[in-house]
Amino acid sequence: MVTVAAVQATPVFLDREATADKVCALVKEAAGQGAELIVFPESFIPAYPDWVWRTPAWSDTEFVKRFYANAVAVPGATLERIGEAAAEASAYVVIGVTEIDGGTLYNTLVYLGPDGRLLQRHRKLMPTGGERTVWGMGDGSELGVVSTPFGVVGGLLCWENYMPLARAAIYAQHCDIYLAPTWDNSDTWVATLRHIAKEGRQFVIGVAPLLRGSDVPEDLRGTLYGLEDDWMSRGHTTIVAPGGEVIAGPVIEREEIVYADLDLAAAQEQRRMFDPVGHYARPDVFTLHVDTRPKSSVVFDGEAPT
Repeated sequence: MVTVAAVQATPVFLDREATADKVCALVKEAAGQGAELIVFPESFIPAYPDWVWRTPAWSDTEFVKRFYANAVAVPGATLERIGEAAAEASAYVVIGVTEIDGGTLYNTLVYLGPDGRLLQRHRKLMPTGGERTVWGMGDGSELGVVSTPFGVVGGLLCWENYMPLARAAIYAQHCDIYLAPTWDNSDTWVATLRHIAKEGRQFVIGVAPLLRGSDVPEDLRGTLYGLEDDWMSRGHTTIVAPGGEVIAGPVIEREEIVYADLDLAAAQEQRRMFDPVGHYARPDVFTLHVDTRPKSSVVFDGEAPT
């Protein structure tokens, strides 16, 4: 049995340090309720770039300048701070960040261990629509999972969860707790989470932020955003059991940490009936090949020049 926490909260919009402060406080709060796995939404630091859906492409310079300035290095000082909070809490912390690597930003999910170490990162394979104007694409080298004392933890970001082959790659690594941090805050997203739980026969944690126009700094807001009634994300954070039953949430239009106690034996029991990458698979008919080699546009054969 393990207690998990899905943190539906509001980031300090495009303010990396203030949001990291809030993350550390929320980790402490969740751990105080016994949580051993604490999950935050997609691009929680420094906030999801909602403006890509409201502005014409390439006309968002002021937003993007601040987005770059508050992006997160992986590894780096911001994650070290959150890692210290994870270590103090003796909890696994998984959080979505916008990662900066050279001149490119990535939508990245990072896994921190209960000792504070960076265990895994996953860069979103395919940014959706307008997201491609701010984020680059990940590759198969970081399509992995993390083994913990209570089970295998893995997952995908937002609409990656609509990529059947990507889901299959996670299932094949015997995932017990599947994470789906997201920006999709529609009621239909809850149906998606339930389908993934039923298909993969694992627990699913779907977590989204709470964000409205009034959270955007006034100097950026202009006429693009309204105030409290201008919802960007209403939440719909939900935790689902391996059979597809909702066991916590959905929570809507308020900040809340959603908790659930998970008995991982339930996932194994469900797979006896249906294992999508085991006895219910047909490798003689269908086979998925996943290229896990890192991809780079520049490859040095031998030592790189200095």
